Order: sequence, then C-alpha cells, then structure tokens
Amino acid sequence: MDDLYREIIIERYKTPHYRGHLDPHDIFFEDDNPVCGDHIEITVRTDEDDRVTEAAFDGHGCAISQASADLLIESIHGKTLDEVKALTKDDVLELLGIELGPVRLKCALLSLKVLKAGAYGLGADEVSDELVE
Repeated sequence: MDDLYREIIIERYKTPHYRGHLDPHDIFFEDDNPVCGDHIEITVRTDEDDRVTEAAFDGHGCAISQASADLLIESIHGKTLDEVKALTKDDVLELLGIELGPVRLKCALLSLKVLKAGAYGLGADEVSDELVE
C-alpha cells in the first residue's frame, strides 16, 4: 500500500493540481521550513459564510512538502474556516498515507501551518509549530 501512496506523492509533486496564486484572495500566508528550505504560499477565497470556494498554493521544496500542500488544498474546498482551523497533523498524514520521520514530518506539515496561520489571520511573528499539533 505504501507504494501506491508514494506514487501519488510523486505524481502530485510533478504535476500539482492546485499550484497557483489567487488574485484577489481573502486569505494569504507564506512561510518557510528553515531546516530544508521548503517554502509554501497559500491563497484562499471564501464566500459570505466563510466557506472555502477556491484555494491555491505556490512554493518550492521537496516532494513531501509540495505534494502535501496540493493534497491539503484539494481537501479544504467547501470547508468552513472553522473546519480548516480544526485540521490536525493526523489529517495531513492521512492524506499522504505513509509514515514519516521527524524531519519529513516538518516538511509535510508546513502547508498546514501556513493554511491555519492564514485562517486565523496571524502575523508572521505569531506563528508556531503548535498550529499543527
């Protein structure tokens, strides 16, 4: 089963479905993983009920960080911002479908950290790893 998930990760890394930038957007946030140099930027549009109508990501980095961002963006379409704020690292790991060591875990969770920081309207100095616990 891990081989199937590895293929999905490679496919999403090579040909992401949600790479881009929305302009205008209601939510924007970006951050880096200083350990490995991954960078993720997420833009989101919401409707009057704070439901995600469109979302996109851009950035660079390893296959895990980029595939994780693509899968996460796909999963939030139609969710409310409260539902987005409630997402956990287990949700992201379920999307990826493979076990990860501590270093790769930081790569996989960067997009969740960026997404939640944007959903909460945090400033860059307010972001911490606690967002993805």
